[in-house]
Amino acid sequence: MKPEIITGAEIVIRSLQKESVDFVFGYPGGAVLNIYDAIFNQKHFKHVLVRHEQAAVHAADAFSRSSGKVGVALVTSGPGATNAVTGIATAYMDSVPMVIISGQVPTHAIGEDAFQECDTVGITRPCVKHNFLIKDVKKIASTMKKAFYLASSGRPGPVLVDIPKDITAEKTEFIYPDKINLRSYTPVSKGHTGQIKKALELLLNAKKPMIYSGGGVVLGDASNALQKIVNALGFPITNTLMGLGGFPASDEKFLGMLGMHGTYEANMAMQDCDVLFAVGARFDDRVIGNPDHFLSKPRKIIHVDIDPASISKRVKIDVPIVGDVKSVLEDMYLIYNEFNEKHDKNNITSWMEQIKEWSKKDCMAYKDDESVIKPQRVIQTLHKVTKGDAFVTSDVGQHQMWAAQYYPFEKPRRWINSGGLGTMGVGLPYAMGCQLAFPELQVACVTGEASIQMCIQELSTCKQFHLPVKIINLNNRYMGMVRQWQEFFYGNRYAESYMDALPDFVKLAESYGHIGMKIEKPSEIEPALKEAFSPKLKERLVFMDFITDQSENVFPMVPNGKGLSEMILAEDDQ
Repeated sequence: MKPEIITGAEIVIRSLQKESVDFVFGYPGGAVLNIYDAIFNQKHFKHVLVRHEQAAVHAADAFSRSSGKVGVALVTSGPGATNAVTGIATAYMDSVPMVIISGQVPTHAIGEDAFQECDTVGITRPCVKHNFLIKDVKKIASTMKKAFYLASSGRPGPVLVDIPKDITAEKTEFIYPDKINLRSYTPVSKGHTGQIKKALELLLNAKKPMIYSGGGVVLGDASNALQKIVNALGFPITNTLMGLGGFPASDEKFLGMLGMHGTYEANMAMQDCDVLFAVGARFDDRVIGNPDHFLSKPRKIIHVDIDPASISKRVKIDVPIVGDVKSVLEDMYLIYNEFNEKHDKNNITSWMEQIKEWSKKDCMAYKDDESVIKPQRVIQTLHKVTKGDAFVTSDVGQHQMWAAQYYPFEKPRRWINSGGLGTMGVGLPYAMGCQLAFPELQVACVTGEASIQMCIQELSTCKQFHLPVKIINLNNRYMGMVRQWQEFFYGNRYAESYMDALPDFVKLAESYGHIGMKIEKPSEIEPALKEAFSPKLKERLVFMDFITDQSENVFPMVPNGKGLSEMILAEDDQ
């Protein structure tokens, strides 16, 4: 058949159809009107009109994190693109596969300070996996294919495609390539067999082994493979903030989250082990604390990662294994069966006894109170009411840490939060992306009164697209984590952390056409959550404003610059 002659804008749309895109999150503007006109004439995917470009990228990000598919956002030139940068950087830090399409001024006007012009490729270069500026209509189809391939292969990440308006109006043949071959880009998938065997030898001879898994396990769909090898080895395991759900929280081998607000037993085991097996994690500052302190104890470290640049970046690795996490773990399990007879599980008996001793600290205990709402109790009740089966999105701050600590995740891709960049404002658009990906499942957005206001206009998007997310606002009238740091490290000088003028969130939610609830007593927590998640409100967005204890802090806490074993516990704060 003779190829069709169609416009560049139509080629963009056809390319998205070829990639089986379900949703495009976007906001129109002059430079992308040709693309929007082409969207009007198609029925293959749904466009979700957000109220701010930042929310478009966040929602596409969460759609990707929850579904495993590539998220897609569409923004106009100039301020549309710059508004999207926060969302792009958020996805980049957490290795989320996305394609962002941005409009650009016509090619003849580039570099002339035209209306709504900015150097989008230059601005986004530090926070994308790759980006393109298309100056020939004939290259749109092949560039879109490259963008989706780059976004989803190797270490995933956002890829931006910048298209001038005149290029979307020109016409050419539409030929979409079946596959792409990039000479300069050949990501490794299989791990080196010799390195895997060397890692197993170390693990099986360890007296104090520890497994440390991160977001790469979740993004790489390696949760089942991880469980098989951990169950075979019988070793203790911890997850990073991004890795929660990658290993079931109810398993007795799971020590809880590690890091700045991790459990006492996870941090102590991480610090004291003699062989550390790191899987899809990157030894970042919020996980290992002070690197010098971390390296003060001699140990052998095995590190599995798809990205060779992540290995030995912050910590020297003894056995590096570059490859797809799922593939490496599956190969490791097969090779383990050859080594099985060498595996003496009694080898670690005293180590497990030591971990049991550390666990007796009960570092997550808090003083409940019937006179004021404790945020921890809200999260525990949320877990009870949803039976631990909800998608939980969060903003960034104390509420994020409480959600991570007190909502045990059994499945991967159920915990959606900004780990690397720590972006306030993501919670509500994240909930939108999850709800669109899984319309029949429960989605809870755990937020705070400061974070929620950063993208609160998306309540309008939720109304238009009938997204019945449940918002759990832990309202302590402070930028909670800022206040906590000011209490601990700045002599109780609460500079600009108190929220002096807050809206009536109930009335605000109602003004958008949603249901609002204000909860001020501990006795009201469970009834309110049960009502919000009841069948009668299944189709409604419910905004629950929980008025919580202003002085509550997140414990344990590893102070900045300190080591993992130098935690502040709740008992130290009495």
